[in-house]
Amino acid sequence: MLPANAHTLLTIALRTGVIYLLVLAGIRISGKREVGQMTPFDLTLLLLLSNSVQNAMTGPDTSLAGGAVAATTLLIMNYLVAELSGGNRRFRKYIQGQPSLLVHDGEVIQSHMANEHVSMDELERALREHGVATYKEAALAVLEVDGSISVLKYDDIQPTASTHLNRRRFLKKN
Repeated sequence: MLPANAHTLLTIALRTGVIYLLVLAGIRISGKREVGQMTPFDLTLLLLLSNSVQNAMTGPDTSLAGGAVAATTLLIMNYLVAELSGGNRRFRKYIQGQPSLLVHDGEVIQSHMANEHVSMDELERALREHGVATYKEAALAVLEVDGSISVLKYDDIQPTASTHLNRRRFLKKN
């Protein structure tokens, strides 16, 4: 049987691991946009969340050893998740998600925008940041797994029959 102190520290490690997985799942479910660009609201939520789960991890133990075990458990769990993500594509897809196509050949994909909770204002801001005036000028816009939006202009991609025709159509309109 473990001494009382070792049993308490083992309990803290177990509770911390459970909270880590719970918070990881919650962040994953909340979507890519929540992770990619933090607003003051998001930062406030994160700080309050971390404070609310602290007692669930350490319980009544406020000792230095209890805090060290909780911190070490979090670091180990994070390392293990990163290692599994690096070596296992299926696990990585589950944990990180996958990119979402928002604009294809100058057309906004409204269903993907709605699924990812991306507004037209956010999309237009990302387009401007990439030097694209309107979504019709974008060959592709992709919501990446980190929450950022990547944009490719027609000039940035190898021309194919459809992109070449679409680009000519765009140039004729303007």
